Amino acid sequence: MAEIRNYTMNFGPQHPAAHGVLRLVLELDGEVVKRADPHIGLLHRATEKLAENKTYLQSVPYMDRLDYVSMMVNEHAYVMAIEKLLQIDVPLRAQYIRVMFDEITRILNHLLWIGAHALDVGAMTMFLYAFREREDLMDCYEAVSGARMHAAYYRPGGVYRDLPDTMPKYQASKIHNEKQTRIRNANREGSLLDFIEDFTNRFPAYVDEYETLLTDNRIWKQRLVDIGVVSPERAKALGFTGPMLRGSGVEWDLRKKQPYEVYDRLDFDIPVGVNGDCYDRYLVRMEEFRQSNRIIKQCVDWLRKNPGPVITDNHKVAPPSRINMKQNMEEMIHHFKLFTEGFHVPPGEAYVAVEHPKGEFGIYLISNGANKPYRLKIRAPGFAHLAALDEMSTGHMISDVVAIIGTQDIVFGEIDR
Repeated sequence: MAEIRNYTMNFGPQHPAAHGVLRLVLELDGEVVKRADPHIGLLHRATEKLAENKTYLQSVPYMDRLDYVSMMVNEHAYVMAIEKLLQIDVPLRAQYIRVMFDEITRILNHLLWIGAHALDVGAMTMFLYAFREREDLMDCYEAVSGARMHAAYYRPGGVYRDLPDTMPKYQASKIHNEKQTRIRNANREGSLLDFIEDFTNRFPAYVDEYETLLTDNRIWKQRLVDIGVVSPERAKALGFTGPMLRGSGVEWDLRKKQPYEVYDRLDFDIPVGVNGDCYDRYLVRMEEFRQSNRIIKQCVDWLRKNPGPVITDNHKVAPPSRINMKQNMEEMIHHFKLFTEGFHVPPGEAYVAVEHPKGEFGIYLISNGANKPYRLKIRAPGFAHLAALDEMSTGHMISDVVAIIGTQDIVFGEIDR
């Protein structure tokens, strides 16, 4: 009689539902998963090692390329770690701008997550809807930094420059005539803040659309309810953070529990799940859309009323204004030294964590007094979540593995680092 053996199958690394270059080796009994073994490292970029050979400022753009869906939030943790070692203060306006862009980034991240997650499970429309809204927010990135993704906008001591007074406009073309172009540009006539405010007014209706498509959809619930259940105790033991932890019913959010920048001045709530399954994690992130929208509205309101500097006036750390630099020899020297040699950070070590869209994103920085980090360690939220994939998948079907990978919101840039 033939021996009955489990079947081993590769899921990825080019699988469309693998969310990056995940090679998942599945041990199957029929279609039931007995063991899931994630193989990582296929996208390794040596960010932590590269940072040891770059000045502190030169490493800022490397942060964008970690979780390449949550660019500015990665930068935020890094510049805050530098500021902690330098013991410099950030102007209040810069703090509000950072918080506003952190929340814009959270919405950007969750839009890609819901689009990709729904597509994995079989819902095509969500992907198209989510990318429609991402386009507007990418334009906000481009307006402040000149880049749609890898912004390098946050700097030690503040942000690169103040918010622009104009928005880029669409041009008439063969596809869109003058009249259509005027309609498309209607919300781009004012400043960036006007454009963001217009987006926050429109966005709740878009979230309602998403929920109409998915929340009570019979197929969506059949695919997500009671799949990948993680108890609150296991979630904490496995090192879950962010929506993965809150979906299991643990009310933990660094913006409330360990406030940084101006989060303690803002009014928002922490959504928490009950059952710890894929569906609860979906509901938590949908509510985060609304809460981030609330925070952005409050930031826009404050930024309108309070002009001021957006970067520290310590020219050993931040460049002087371009006008001064071109008129004053002293400022010229400061500018030249800053961008060639960089600034020296006092010896010491610092750990700074921010509430990243995926969980706790931490930067552990060690300085030996030089102009480059002695050591940089990145605490990526997705790493701990992926480590739990085996536990979450065992006993489920192959198709459920896709739903579990989707609910983990994995991006490999930060996992492989």
